[in-house]
This record gives sequence, structure tokens and C-alpha cells, in this order.
Amino acid sequence: MRVSIKDVAKAAGVSHSTVSRALADNPLIAAETRKRIHRVARRMGYVPDAIARGLVTRRTQVIGVIVTTIEDPFVAEVVRGIEQVAGDNGYRVLLGTSHNDPTREMNQVKAIRESRVDGVIVAASRVGALYQAHLKEIGVPIVLINNQNRQKSHRIHSIAIDDAQGGQLATQHLIEQGHRVIAYLGGPPDHAANRDRLTGYQRALAAAKLPFDPALVQSGTGRVDGGAAVVQFLSHTPTPTAIFCYNDMTAIGALRTLKERGVRVPDDLSLIGYDDIPFAAYVDPPLTTIHQPKDEMGRLAMQMLLDLLAGKKVGNVSVPGRLVVRGSTREI
Repeated sequence: MRVSIKDVAKAAGVSHSTVSRALADNPLIAAETRKRIHRVARRMGYVPDAIARGLVTRRTQVIGVIVTTIEDPFVAEVVRGIEQVAGDNGYRVLLGTSHNDPTREMNQVKAIRESRVDGVIVAASRVGALYQAHLKEIGVPIVLINNQNRQKSHRIHSIAIDDAQGGQLATQHLIEQGHRVIAYLGGPPDHAANRDRLTGYQRALAAAKLPFDPALVQSGTGRVDGGAAVVQFLSHTPTPTAIFCYNDMTAIGALRTLKERGVRVPDDLSLIGYDDIPFAAYVDPPLTTIHQPKDEMGRLAMQMLLDLLAGKKVGNVSVPGRLVVRGSTREI
């Protein structure tokens, strides 16, 4: 039989309301009494009833997290950071995946709303961009990751990498190595991160007084298969000596396509990615990239949500990227 709060009260010789307050560490209950009740509860194997507690506190201790896909190494590290801070603070994570499918995206938002979560973290940029009105209807604090909050709301906040800074840093690195014809192999055109990284690429070219050629910009998928679009640059005149890729997955796909075409990286062409996923250091050659503090961003997002739930005022956070130089780029 499940041990109830009344069973603990009987064994401790106090009222069940005293047990409830003691287990919640209410300072109105004497410290010695609280300790004794905690000992009795542990000895009896008492497990708090989350549903009953939620009815009293109006909190479920559950955080909804919407991501694009857990298969993306970037997302996996972000979620790990979220779960670490959530667990340390007594919260469980309800995870939903959108897969960039409009029907699934809407269903995930509805599922989160129906689950009566205490707060929501969104690490799927399309959901954050297209469904903010529906997210606000959930009526709980919301934190967007890598989707700069451009709509003012007391409920929606954001934490994001400074993608324009990161794109500029990546392109500047290639320019400093002597490259003058540099291509950008982008991600989905409707993603804010893609637009911001392209902006950074253009800023670096302008700062170096290099012309911007639209023919040296191609859209991709953000997945490994998107790297195949690198072949479009090989017929360009003059041929690029370096390519900045939207993310590491794209760069890894491009690296494979270039090898199949007999193009050597970095001897014939330098390649730089973005994200610094774990695989980036193990491909051949190891990938130069822009590091995003993925685990830290997840932890910061969860802490921001906890602060919002505690009634604290928080501001949107922008995190700078960091250049990691490996073997896929070289001076010319």
C-alpha cells in the first residue's frame, strides 16, 4: 500500500497539516519537528503525491521543452543543460519534437498547453518565430533559445548566440588567412540564424573592402544533406578558395561532397562551420568552427525560466561565439 501523509502524521504523532508543512520546510514548524518528520517519512518510504501537491501550489513542477529534433547534436547538448538545472531544482522536463512540420509544430504547442506546464523553453526556431501568439496563450513564462525575441511581451524572453557576430568572426578568420573569394553555404532561408550569419559574412567582406557576390551564396537545409549544394560553387568564376558553412552538419556534408569530387580540404579549399558539435573535432580534417556554448545556453535558459517563475525581472541574453581553429582552414 502507498504510504500517505496521514500515515506519516499518525506515526509522528502530529496532524497531517503539520506533516505537510514540515515536508515543505515551512519555517512555521520548529526545526527539530521538521527534522523528526522528515526522518519518519524517509523510514516509512513516503513519496510525495505530485498531483496533490500541484493542487495546493498551483505548480506541476514540469517544464515543457520544444525542439526541432533530438537527433541534432546541437539540440542534444542544449537539452542536457536544461535537464541538469531542471533536475537540480526539482523540475521534470516534458520534451516535444517539431521536425519543421507545420502540423506537428502546432500539435506540440497544443500538447504543451494541455499538459499544464509551469513554463516553456523553445529551441525550435520556426516554432519560436511562427507560433508566438499561440505560445502566449499557454499563459506561462516562455524562453526562446536562438530565436531573438522581436515581439515585446512580459511572458516571452530569449537567450541566443550573437549570430551576426559569429558569422563575421568566421568570415574574418578566412580573410585573415588570405582568402579573397569566399562563399557562404547557408541554411534554410526563413531561419533568423541563417539571415544573421549571412549578415555577419557580409559585414566582414565590407570591412575588408571585398565585393559581395550573390552568386557565392547558396541556401541549404541545415542538415548533412545540405552540404551537397557546395558543388554550385565549383563552377563559379573565380572558384572560391574558402567556404563558410551555416553549421557543422552542413560543413560535414560539404566535406564529403568535396572529397567525392577530388577537392582537397584545406589544400584546395578551406572550410569553416558553426556550432562546434562533438563530431566537428573528429572528421578528417578536423573542422574549424564557431563554438556555441550549447550546454551553457540550456542551463542559462532554464535558470532564466526559474527566475521568471520566482517573479524576478530578467532581460534577453545574447551570447558571443568563439572561433575554434582546426585543420580545415589554412593560409594561402
